Amino acid sequence: MLTGLTTVLCLSLPLCVQAADTLAKIRKTQTLVIGIRETAPFSFTDADKQPLGYSVDLCLKVADAIKKELKMPAMRLQFYSVDSTTRFSALLEDKIDLECGSTTNNAERRKKVAFTIPHFFSSVRALVKTDSGIKNWSQLRNRTVVTTKSTTTVKLLNDRSDTISLNIKLVEGNSDQESFKMVEDGKADAFPMDDVLLYSLRAESKAPASFAIVGEPLSIEPYSIMMRKDDPGFKKIVDNEMLRLIHEGEIYRIYEKWFMKPIPPKNVNMNMSMGFLLRDSLRFPTDQVGD
Repeated sequence: MLTGLTTVLCLSLPLCVQAADTLAKIRKTQTLVIGIRETAPFSFTDADKQPLGYSVDLCLKVADAIKKELKMPAMRLQFYSVDSTTRFSALLEDKIDLECGSTTNNAERRKKVAFTIPHFFSSVRALVKTDSGIKNWSQLRNRTVVTTKSTTTVKLLNDRSDTISLNIKLVEGNSDQESFKMVEDGKADAFPMDDVLLYSLRAESKAPASFAIVGEPLSIEPYSIMMRKDDPGFKKIVDNEMLRLIHEGEIYRIYEKWFMKPIPPKNVNMNMSMGFLLRDSLRFPTDQVGD
């Protein structure tokens, strides 16, 4: 009777929130759902619609750890496409269990979702056409600037514009690819975003030499795998697997595969050695970053 009464009360009180239990959901459905966003080289799909990328490889390791912990060798993996906006709603609405891409782990977002230990650190700079003459942020005054909606860069740009009176016209693309195309087509003068994503987009473009990445870094962005908040059992498995990958050195080999060797679809080598911020952070792993 007490259990039934509690259920009735929870249904009748809007403030009664049940804690997430992703492990119970996985046991029931026999499936782990991973959200994939098109942000190469972290996560993307190949010509056969198969998920690939640095973050995807890390999530596959986490999936193996979950399978082992639950003693479910037949656990299925399902991949679910998200974008810069739907990645959050998909997680909160239980459509995905993990989001594996290039999502920034910061204090504001940790009020609503949870993150594991960061696997990458980027900085926000701007992609422009090589012949634009733009070298730094002050030269964007009164120009049209595009960035991808629902990213941390939107607030950064508005803050910078207000601080030094740039008076920029800010437009928002639905994806990084759409934002890049606006610069490519001359509809925007600059595309500020995490530098690693800009380098990847430039490398995959038809004429990489036509674009330059400029500007002093606006911020440091730590990327982490995202999951639901207040789910300690599930988070412990994810965190422990990330710690294992770090302590056994496996994360370094996965990093080298995606940033120091040719990668699909065009077999471009990004030649990005591991930065000192990531290397130092892996010495003392923590999920409390970006504050």
